[in-house]
Amino acid sequence: MSKSEKYEAGLEVRKAVLGEEYVNKALAAADEFSGPLQELVTEYCWGTVWTREGLPRKTRSLLNISMIAALNRPHELRIHLKGALTNGCSPAEIQEVILQVAIYCGVPAAIDANRIAREVIAEYESDKP
Repeated sequence: MSKSEKYEAGLEVRKAVLGEEYVNKALAAADEFSGPLQELVTEYCWGTVWTREGLPRKTRSLLNISMIAALNRPHELRIHLKGALTNGCSPAEIQEVILQVAIYCGVPAAIDANRIAREVIAEYESDKP
């Protein structure tokens, strides 16, 4: 797969997981400084790793929640929690991941992640038809 093919595949997966509106907004806001990072993320994160067949998207989402919570990155956690719900993760599965984070990464990280998850889950469920 060529660079442009990986970018296009990554763009498709990124939009499917995070939402077309969010991705389009991120790409539209890219400038000379941030543009190369957006390209790198789209091509390698989404086009190289997320397109691999070794793990389903749901599993990748649960892994991301744990790692991002451990790193204490609330903005990215919020986005990936929405993506996890889109990928079919249940609130109960997300709760289990956060409990695992508490044990292996610390209670403060889990408390922050839990607060954000409650907000995102409530928003997600209120947007359902």
